[in-house]
Amino acid sequence: MLSLAPLRCLSFRFLILSAVAFGTLEGQALAQMPGGPPAVGFVVAAKKPITQVQEFIGRVEAVNRVNIVARVTAELEEVPFTEGAEVKKGDVLYRLERPPFEALVDSSKANIAQFEALLRNATLTTKRAQSLLSTPAGQQSAVDSALAQQQAYAAQLLGAQAQLKTSQINLDYTTIAAPIDGKIGRTAITVGNVVGPTSGTLSTIVSQDPMYVTFPVPSRQLLDLSEHYAGKGGFDAVKIRIRLPDGKIYAQQGKLDFIDPSVANSTDTIVLRGTIPNPITPGTKPGDINRRQLVDGEFITVLLEGVEPVVALAIPRSSVLSDQQGSYVYVVGADDTVSQKRIQLGPSTAAVAMVSSGLNEGDHVVVAGIQRVRPGIKVSPSPASATPADTSGAGQ
Repeated sequence: MLSLAPLRCLSFRFLILSAVAFGTLEGQALAQMPGGPPAVGFVVAAKKPITQVQEFIGRVEAVNRVNIVARVTAELEEVPFTEGAEVKKGDVLYRLERPPFEALVDSSKANIAQFEALLRNATLTTKRAQSLLSTPAGQQSAVDSALAQQQAYAAQLLGAQAQLKTSQINLDYTTIAAPIDGKIGRTAITVGNVVGPTSGTLSTIVSQDPMYVTFPVPSRQLLDLSEHYAGKGGFDAVKIRIRLPDGKIYAQQGKLDFIDPSVANSTDTIVLRGTIPNPITPGTKPGDINRRQLVDGEFITVLLEGVEPVVALAIPRSSVLSDQQGSYVYVVGADDTVSQKRIQLGPSTAAVAMVSSGLNEGDHVVVAGIQRVRPGIKVSPSPASATPADTSGAGQ
């Protein structure tokens, strides 16, 4: 029988030779690795002017909204407006049948003429009765009766004049005009139907320029805003910018004009409102689908900006790390030793972090090669090639 002992011996020697060879290669690889401390890039923490920005989810609302209703009951004869178009104050929207109301106006005028004639006759009768008092044929009772009749006709004339005014008002109600400038919606009732005060809303007009922007703010954050801007002019110290649903920044800017006096119990927020222009978009023509960028009811992102920038310590946002204890950065000391500093951040953007505490002006903050450093090690520092450029705004 063939013995396996020589084969086992050869296998063992092969493993030993492989281990020796691997060790030799590993030693050569380690010998080829670059020595010395890791290279890192740093930026110098410096104070820069930063425009503070807080972002909130808000909604666009029309300043004026009017529901068009019929004030009299009549048949609808004409709807001369274009649905979805902008209308001016005084433009005719609906025309109702006029003949029944014109007849009431004529009847009221006839009543006035009748009572005017009766009043003139009663006035003459009173004068004759008064002139007869100085003769034996005169009686005081006749004067009193004539005077009472004159006053009765005068009162009836006033009633007829009031009836004429009412009839004229109802006749005017047969023409329904736009009470404000704005965009009108669809008509709810078409020609041929009888409309009246109980028919409901015929259409709705919403004003277009300017528009309201409403947005809820947590009550605690509103207190912080109030303290921050109280000495800088209050409402006048902030301005409103809008980010549209497509991500673009709206060209116009607005201002705050109202703070709700009550806190919403369910959300612990307070509603703020601002006013912002909504002009016609250049290049659009009458009849285009949408001539203005802001639409009543749409959701937008509200950017609440300070009018004057504040000077604050700014570093690149990419240099800030965080763990369960909070935010921190790595700082290179005078002896090229890395230390960790815990910091408190103010309003920041994706590019720039505003440091409120924990960092000193002039500190060398590691921004490049940050994954190769640990507290206490020495590094080979050099100024980073890129410095924070986005200091135009900082959002929560």
